[in-house]
Amino acid sequence: MSNPVYGKKAAASRNGETRSALFWVLISGIILFLAWTPFQTALFNGPELQFEKPIFWAAILATLLLFLWIAQFYKSIQLKDERDWLAVGVLLLPLTYILSLISAASHSLAMNMIIINCIYAIMFIIGLYVLRDKLGNRIIQSAIMAVAYLIVGFGLLHWFGQGKTAGAIAKWFSNTVFNGTYTHAVMTDSNGLRLTSVFQYANTYAAFLMAFLFAAVFYATTSKKWYGQAFHSFMLVPIILSLLLTLSRGGLVMLPVVFVLLLLFLKPAKQLLWILYCGIAGVTSLIISKPVTELGLSLNEVFSGSGALKGWAILFGSSAIVGLLGWVMQSFIAPKLEQVLGSWSSKKTSNLWIPLGSVIIGGLLIFLFSGTGLKNILPQSISIRLENINFNQHSVLERFTFYKDAMKVLADYPVIGAGGGAWASLYEQYQNNPYTSRQAHNFFLQYLIEVGIVGFVIFMSFILYTFYKYIRGYIKSSEEERNSHFLYLIIVLSILIHSILDFNLSYVFMGILVFLGLGGMAAVMDNKPVKKWSLKDSTARGVYNALVGLCAILVMITSIRYVQAADSGMEARRVVQVSTSFEEIKAPLDKDLSIRPSHPDSVLLTASLYQTVYKQNQDENFYNASVALLNKALKDEPYNKSMLKSLIESYEMKQEPERAYEVLINNAHKFKWDITWSEQIINKGYDLGTKALGTGDTATKDKYFKQATEAFAEVQTGIQHLATLPEGQLQGRPFENTPDMILHAGKMYFMMNQPEQSENALKKGIQDDLSPTSAQEIVRWYLAALQKQGQNDEVLLEKLKQVDPNAEQNVKQLSDIQF
Repeated sequence: MSNPVYGKKAAASRNGETRSALFWVLISGIILFLAWTPFQTALFNGPELQFEKPIFWAAILATLLLFLWIAQFYKSIQLKDERDWLAVGVLLLPLTYILSLISAASHSLAMNMIIINCIYAIMFIIGLYVLRDKLGNRIIQSAIMAVAYLIVGFGLLHWFGQGKTAGAIAKWFSNTVFNGTYTHAVMTDSNGLRLTSVFQYANTYAAFLMAFLFAAVFYATTSKKWYGQAFHSFMLVPIILSLLLTLSRGGLVMLPVVFVLLLLFLKPAKQLLWILYCGIAGVTSLIISKPVTELGLSLNEVFSGSGALKGWAILFGSSAIVGLLGWVMQSFIAPKLEQVLGSWSSKKTSNLWIPLGSVIIGGLLIFLFSGTGLKNILPQSISIRLENINFNQHSVLERFTFYKDAMKVLADYPVIGAGGGAWASLYEQYQNNPYTSRQAHNFFLQYLIEVGIVGFVIFMSFILYTFYKYIRGYIKSSEEERNSHFLYLIIVLSILIHSILDFNLSYVFMGILVFLGLGGMAAVMDNKPVKKWSLKDSTARGVYNALVGLCAILVMITSIRYVQAADSGMEARRVVQVSTSFEEIKAPLDKDLSIRPSHPDSVLLTASLYQTVYKQNQDENFYNASVALLNKALKDEPYNKSMLKSLIESYEMKQEPERAYEVLINNAHKFKWDITWSEQIINKGYDLGTKALGTGDTATKDKYFKQATEAFAEVQTGIQHLATLPEGQLQGRPFENTPDMILHAGKMYFMMNQPEQSENALKKGIQDDLSPTSAQEIVRWYLAALQKQGQNDEVLLEKLKQVDPNAEQNVKQLSDIQF
């Protein structure tokens, strides 16, 4: 065997060996896996049924790859050095998620995250061993770049209005193609049309593009063949243009940060080449961005073949020029730079000065394109996004709020966290204002609240140790050895740095790239023996392979069953659209719930089915079944608002308002910024209190009125708090008093002999237009509350008389009532 790429000699490459058929099957499997996963909405881990099945299929495929790995590499397991023990250490990551099940806010989402982290661990282990092989490493890197370029091309097809063409290709292996097109590959939001490609989320696509922009520059500057240099240079323009079309401010902010960090790993000559490549491709992309943007906007409204052809001509022509310049630079400029800067490169701090200079130049460029007339060469949508990059912008202020709220969650779940999906389940309880975001927009904080301090320390130790040992090995290695695995550093660093601002790793495909990349970095890390924990080869092989194999079998079986559950859940949703047969709808639901008893979508649909049948025939068995199912599921999903609402509906359907109200009160703290929840507490509290008053049960009346008026007071506190939000930060969902809330709160205060509080509450609902009966009633009770205190408002009374001639008598009758 030859020596490894770099690191200790103990881990030899198979370069020069005849590789087995099993090796090629494994390599082919990895390539197909990497090609399939991005087109399943990049395996987005969204808390919805439609996203689950592809993730579980990915887990099944990952376990099959692991079985191939065991068969191929079982003799390579030694557990004698640091690199081998990393294959053990990565198993702690899914283990911390298993531990967090103890306090999981959502059992369903927590189980999903355990399976996802098992996928990550598998990809790391496979990468750790496969990527030590010189040829295997080269093939996998080529596959990664090919997939990345396909994703870029796929996105641009949609930008130029050719979604049907892209969909016709993707439909054979993607579940995201509906009506012939890939869903939301280009989508519109408040910022305009945004390119998202396979991700359906522009910011994560920007993170992906950032990683492969630097990867393309790296290959353009290291390829030995002229066609490699030209092709990777050619791809720079489509990548940068796509990045601009995402309209992602986070991508534009983080790009220079990652760029500078990567430059620190390069010698001065390479640093200058990277800057030249990015500069030339960047300027070219900016020049064509305006016509390409305008074409995309028009083509996505009304497709035109000539328009699409024009767009592709502009793009290909510009890219070809950059490709040609890339070949020229590598052929003529690069050798001279190496020669001129050779002596300087040998100095210890030589790689620091150009990155520092690039920071200054980058700051100048940002100023020019955001604060001067130079911004006019950009499309308006991009120009506006650049102008809005500041710390007082809504998305920045909102992210800071997310981060503060995440720390509140951590304070209540500090040690082992609240399980996978904790943020999606808990954020409404801890939020500072009524925003809607089922992602914390920071991968690290989201990870922290899911697994707690214990799990986060393990995760960060694993990541930082891998980086540290990789950098140590990188420093000691030759130029060729450094280049062999540098792609993995680019991918991992780019995605993780951008994940400080967004939820990139909620896309399992992005996580696969990160952990495969970490495996590639660890494959060539500075490696030393671990004598203290050294085991005999046969013992190590037997124990590790048995442990990993057994875990893989469990993951596979669980994933297969979860695929069946997801299939059944989706089948039930399809059947309910076309059939009213109870048996037909319930059959797939029963199958789903037999596998995952608290699977939220199927629990809700089954409960709704029971409620419908009960309303039709008043058979209490269906009512009891609905309540029992929901109460059982809520033990695993206590923060699922939809289940709680369904339970409330069941109680109200059975004419049990007291039980419904109890659910509202007991869970009010979970949804304090949901105005409809507060409104129900106030209105239903009034109804139950007046009912008790009618029977002479004063104690019960006071209980309900007290709970309802406390809820009203909390709403007023919330409204006052929203007024203190920083300028530029949006409050989120509506949160304001409604006429019914005001009227009922005022009446309850009045009936509790608190006329001053009644006056203050009712005053909030007085309107200029008193024609609606609700507006008249509010004024009537308001005037009665004033009279209770020996006060009057003659002007308002006269106004009320205009629409209610008996107003004065009615007000007096109210004020004379004694409670």
